[in-house]
Amino acid sequence: MRIALVTDAWQPQVNGVVRTLTSIKRELEAQGHELLVVSPDRFASLPCPSYPEIRLALARSSTIGRLIRAFDADAIHIATEGPLGLAARRWCLGEGLRFTTAYHTQFPDYVAARTGVNAEWIWRYIRWFHAPADAILTSTPSVDAVLRSHGLGRLRRWGRGVDLATFSTAGAADPAITALAGPILLYVGRVAVEKNVEAFLDADIAGTKVVVGDGPARTMLAARYPDAQFLGPKFGDALAAAYRSADVLAFPSRTDTFGLVMIEALACGTPVAALPAPGPVDVLDGSVGAIDDDLAAGIRRALTRDRAACAAYAARFTWANSARQFLDSLAPIRTCTAQAA
Repeated sequence: MRIALVTDAWQPQVNGVVRTLTSIKRELEAQGHELLVVSPDRFASLPCPSYPEIRLALARSSTIGRLIRAFDADAIHIATEGPLGLAARRWCLGEGLRFTTAYHTQFPDYVAARTGVNAEWIWRYIRWFHAPADAILTSTPSVDAVLRSHGLGRLRRWGRGVDLATFSTAGAADPAITALAGPILLYVGRVAVEKNVEAFLDADIAGTKVVVGDGPARTMLAARYPDAQFLGPKFGDALAAAYRSADVLAFPSRTDTFGLVMIEALACGTPVAALPAPGPVDVLDGSVGAIDDDLAAGIRRALTRDRAACAAYAARFTWANSARQFLDSLAPIRTCTAQAA
């Protein structure tokens, strides 16, 4: 199958959306499918206000349409609600072509956290954007419930996977982390206001708190919490070593739809403590972590979990299964009644 993937989130951005899309692309190509990625690196772009790592591409709908036509796509998937997604949506509707979308992030909550704008205003845009799609791909039942509560249907499950060749209990630990006073309490992810990192850093619990990742709040938080170790971003084997070196991964976000770092940590044998939010409530169970409104209490319980059980649990999440769900949800292109953009 020839699949056109339109996304505003792509390398060199570092986030869960990019990691999901690059992993799916790699898996699908290994299965013999061909993918065209229409991403910001193809066009002139501007930095997103307050989030300069994200580039807002400047592209006409007709330009995106020419790329997709030249590729002779069998299916079109619009992954994000940004400028490229918007342009692709407009072109598909104008041409009477079917397409699918995905709800990767709690975008209304992100915008509200960063700007103070009423999230319901953003939900109006989200409803309008996704309404014409043949299917909206979602990662968990909790995300389904959120979308249905805002009037969206035609939801299809698209789970996530973990690279078990990289993230496993086999391999080295990080000597700089293991040298710290234990227990080692780890956070991995964007260091930004919407990730609620302060809830982790404020948790009243003994041990050393380690933050792996980068983002606009890193400098401020490093100054406010001098006892925490801010190690910057890590990738691949270095990230896996950090997971193996930790006694628990703390996941304080309330705005993630899944949380890939949770299953990566579990694959390395590290239990997870999280707040009750979409993502953790569907991904975790009591054998491999703890969910609690009091994150410190959740960390204490998670520290008692068996590391071998964590690794076995994570092995259920594969990119092969994720790719199968993605393929099953695609809508083959065919002429249909065009809807007003």
